[in-house]
Amino acid sequence: MAWPMRIMFALLLVLSLALPFGGPLRAETLPVADFVLVDKSERTMWVYSQGEIVHRMTGLQFGDAPKGHKRFEGDERTPEGRYTIDFGNPQSRFFLSLRISYPNTADRAFAQGQGRSPGGDIFIHGQPNGLPDDQRIAGDWTDGCIALSNAEIELLWQIVPDGTPIEIRP
Repeated sequence: MAWPMRIMFALLLVLSLALPFGGPLRAETLPVADFVLVDKSERTMWVYSQGEIVHRMTGLQFGDAPKGHKRFEGDERTPEGRYTIDFGNPQSRFFLSLRISYPNTADRAFAQGQGRSPGGDIFIHGQPNGLPDDQRIAGDWTDGCIALSNAEIELLWQIVPDGTPIEIRP
């Protein structure tokens, strides 16, 4: 290869590392999200803007009982279905959090039919406050929330506005 071609190849390689499936991204390089998809079995979250995947996160952590749809308060499950990101909570017990609109009408009706509470306060959040930013609690440990690293929730915090639809698949 000629020298200018090598420089161009190196530049393309470096730029490819900044794409959604490559190296670390900064929120200012990403468009505002309009849809979030979570696959619990793959422990993966895809963030979309205008029908295109703009970011992917892996290694998601869930409730202590990660399989199955959340039905009742205290069941330690993470909901499945279509919801909305209601609002961000900067005063969370965790490093930032985005509230998921669980329970919906069907969730409340099912729990009520069983004489139980569906629970609530389900969030996408970072690690517990006080834990160093680069550390994560091992395994599934939430009460039904979706836990990310602090860097990941900080990025989501900046690109996912209130009202964004989220789908959580089994």
